[in-house]
Amino acid sequence: MPSQPHSSLRSPPRRQWLATALPLLGAGLAAALPRWSQAAAPQGTPVELWKDPSCGCCHDWVTHMEAAGFRFKVHDVGNTGARARLGLPQKLGSCHTALVGGYVIEGHVPAADVRRLLQQKPNALGLAVPGMPVGSPGMDGPVYGNRRDPYDVLLVARDGSTRVFSSYHQGSKA
Repeated sequence: MPSQPHSSLRSPPRRQWLATALPLLGAGLAAALPRWSQAAAPQGTPVELWKDPSCGCCHDWVTHMEAAGFRFKVHDVGNTGARARLGLPQKLGSCHTALVGGYVIEGHVPAADVRRLLQQKPNALGLAVPGMPVGSPGMDGPVYGNRRDPYDVLLVARDGSTRVFSSYHQGSKA
């Protein structure tokens, strides 16, 4: 009679091996997935921006927005064409025009107001801070003598009319 191999030398049955190996393999993949998905997924709320390539205050506004979790695709071609194409009245113009979540953002609008707009989702064209008021994001800091001029953030309706969305005055939000 042929001898049988010793039981300690035999491979474990296939089912037992799979029952042990698969959970370990699954745990390793599950631990790695968050890192893979974070690396593949861009972080932040996307913003498309049109500005003049030499504008320093536009760069400073981008820095303010990025610190609040926005990420940018920048077009250094000026903003007049974009403003007209997006339907924002010229009288509300500033040095840069952005598009975020389907809304136009004109000028030095604080990041908190953009976030509030995106949360509230009003039926509107967007927000505007006409001109370039000193003290608004990108128009602030020591280079301006820490001066803070009062200004309003306007909610722009699709017909071009406006109403005050936020007010920034000495000692208030800005």
